[in-house]
Amino acid sequence: MPGLIDHLVVTADRLSAANALVESELGLATAPGGADAAMGTHDRLLSLGPEDFVAALAIDPGAPAPAWARWFGLDRREGPARLSGWALRVPDLDAALAEAPEGIGDPVEVMRGACRGRISLPESGILPFDGIFPALVEWTGPMPAAGLDDHGARLVSLQIRHPRAGALGWALSMLSSDDRLVVREGPVGLSALIHTPEGEKVLA
Repeated sequence: MPGLIDHLVVTADRLSAANALVESELGLATAPGGADAAMGTHDRLLSLGPEDFVAALAIDPGAPAPAWARWFGLDRREGPARLSGWALRVPDLDAALAEAPEGIGDPVEVMRGACRGRISLPESGILPFDGIFPALVEWTGPMPAAGLDDHGARLVSLQIRHPRAGALGWALSMLSSDDRLVVREGPVGLSALIHTPEGEKVLA
């Protein structure tokens, strides 16, 4: 299945902290994203080209808590701001869910302005492989990246580390043909190599 990296997710206890990590590491200013009432979260976004972006994401303290777990493990996160999740864009979410590992979750609707789609959401909020597996998203209208100012940043590679790298790599190969994905054995973590106008930067 020709799934491609859709966006990277930097989380923190506060949006200002998540956003500060993105802007300081990449040397570029993010743009207002918005709020997702269904998840009780808010974000700021940075373009990585016409189809990719980075989201600085946190729980919105002014929003009611949802009756379900928030996405990207936000209800259980701890520690400093970090690159902690990502989403894989697929052409057919239902087909992708059938190929995905156990625990990927069920599809839920996402709406942001003119953008409409569906994304996988585990019941626990924690994605497979200790949260390092991607959420799967299918856009049915304009993609969020298309509405962002392009500052010239581009994703070069996304390194995914996990003790069970072989199993993780196999699971990803069933869903994605994106050659920017690099799977390595090691402690659970993500790091992205991003080309910017000031040179290559690492977001982790």
